[in-house]
Amino acid sequence: MISADGLSKRYGRREAVSGLGFAVEAGQVCALLGPNGAGKTSTMRMLVGLSRPDAGTARILDEPVGLGARVLRRVGVLIDGPAFVPHMSGMANLKLLWAATGRAWPPPALDDALDLAGLGAAVGRKVKGYSTGMKQRLMLAQALMRAPDVLILDEPANGLDPAEVRALRERLAELARSGAAVLVSSHQLAEVQQLATHIVVMNHGRLVASGPLDELLGGEDAHRVEVDDTARAAAVLRETRSVTAVTVQDGAVLVTAPGLAPDGLVQALVGAGVGVLSVNRASRTLEEVFLTVTDGEDEHAAR
Repeated sequence: MISADGLSKRYGRREAVSGLGFAVEAGQVCALLGPNGAGKTSTMRMLVGLSRPDAGTARILDEPVGLGARVLRRVGVLIDGPAFVPHMSGMANLKLLWAATGRAWPPPALDDALDLAGLGAAVGRKVKGYSTGMKQRLMLAQALMRAPDVLILDEPANGLDPAEVRALRERLAELARSGAAVLVSSHQLAEVQQLATHIVVMNHGRLVASGPLDELLGGEDAHRVEVDDTARAAAVLRETRSVTAVTVQDGAVLVTAPGLAPDGLVQALVGAGVGVLSVNRASRTLEEVFLTVTDGEDEHAAR
């Protein structure tokens, strides 16, 4: 549904995106994460034809993307924040944006989109009187009113209160269950952890981690191991078969080892002369994963 293959983009001497590749399938909610300046917005702009890559290709629904490509009619987009004609009403702005598609009013999912936006009578007022949050909700309405097969949303929760964020999360999950592909960027990692099925993490324009959220967090294969020498234990476990991720946190070692039972971890450590105090199941938070991979210390990091 969404694919990037070797995407690269340079602005002057600065390389914003370098050799980026990932894909989002139908039914997935993929979170595009990274520190400020990681290249997330540049990537999204290339995916919808707002920016031309210097190298690589972007495809939506298996069709190449360029400015004005017909396939973009099936895409709901929110990038670069809300932008409306201030002296026109919210509804008039939606009609103006819809007119650019060349299709008859109303859009197929207008009522659902306005319900999510929750603007009520304010949709008939001039946008110049809207708060930041109201403008953001109107922008979400324009992205959703076309009943898109693909959604690409850059920081969609900006300016929304907690109830509005929850409503947005539920709506995006519903769209994914109906077969849409959703790509969303966000700095709200706790919220992302409740929403996303898959994660793509960028840093300095490059891919540093990607995959199903459950796998990156560790799930049932993650263990918290308390030992008498964390540095030595981490070194031993990184060389142990089946171990895919090792981090040291709060005086313990967090290890992900698919298919390896706890006694296997104990055997490897004791055999190397490391004293084991306890082994317990543990899964990492998305914040922990994010901070680890953007520091380049996680075994999930792309080589």
